[in-house]
Amino acid sequence: MGLHLLNIFQGAVEMGLVYAVLALGLYISYSVLNFPDLSVDGTFPMGGAITAVCIVAGVNPWLCLFIAFALGAAAGCVTGLIHVKLKVTNLLSGILMMTALYSVNLAVIAKRSNIALFTNRTIFNGQLAKLLPAKFSKLVILILCVAVIKLLFDLYMKTKSGMILRACGANEQLVKSVNVDSGKVKMLGLALANGLVATSGSLFCQYNMNFDLSTGTGSMVIGLASVIIGLSILRKVKFAKDTSKVIVGGIVYYLCISIALYLGLDPRLLKLITASLFLLILIVNTKIFRGGKEDA
Repeated sequence: MGLHLLNIFQGAVEMGLVYAVLALGLYISYSVLNFPDLSVDGTFPMGGAITAVCIVAGVNPWLCLFIAFALGAAAGCVTGLIHVKLKVTNLLSGILMMTALYSVNLAVIAKRSNIALFTNRTIFNGQLAKLLPAKFSKLVILILCVAVIKLLFDLYMKTKSGMILRACGANEQLVKSVNVDSGKVKMLGLALANGLVATSGSLFCQYNMNFDLSTGTGSMVIGLASVIIGLSILRKVKFAKDTSKVIVGGIVYYLCISIALYLGLDPRLLKLITASLFLLILIVNTKIFRGGKEDA
């Protein structure tokens, strides 16, 4: 029983790390830019679809992560263009892009609904994995990937461009007053956000050794819930960066899902469980963490 629980815990942490990259993307769009970007429900499966097709074609699985990021960033730019240049509201811009990407993803996988990668090489069964203990190889590789992504993200946010990005979300008028094109800043932010989301989709595909067209459903809820959990439960931990809190939030979120399934909840109700958990998180975040300040 103890070993079984340990395996469940390890699997939950691994999936939490995969979704942590998704959460970092949502952190940019929702927390930094204050942009409700629904296109992530399209860019997450796009990252998986591109990865599956490329791996089957013999492309290096590590390179697939960069390809997924680049194409996800391109999709984010299109969302930004629709919003900035065509003056469509941010919510509708994301919905339009999410809808369009469903057809794009279907075209990428040649109208198949599923691509299996069990006989193909991924980052989790390649040369690096062979150098690591078999039981912990996936966990170590995911920790390395997330650590590198977090480090690069933190370094970028310290640059002038990163500071302007943060300022644009906090006070767009201030950015405009110093002769900076806030529209280009938004497009850059959405590109980075969706690039990370697509990278998460690529990791998800390679981790599961499979791509399914339905994998993107609810990814926005998962990512946003992870952001809220991380920033809420660690709000008083001043020494931790927001990126660290978001990563912890992703792990905690998937641990909650795993516990629910372990307690006997029907796996077919996973989406209902996800939505219910997200609603609970919103209620707790509003009533407890914000309610105390309002009452004071």
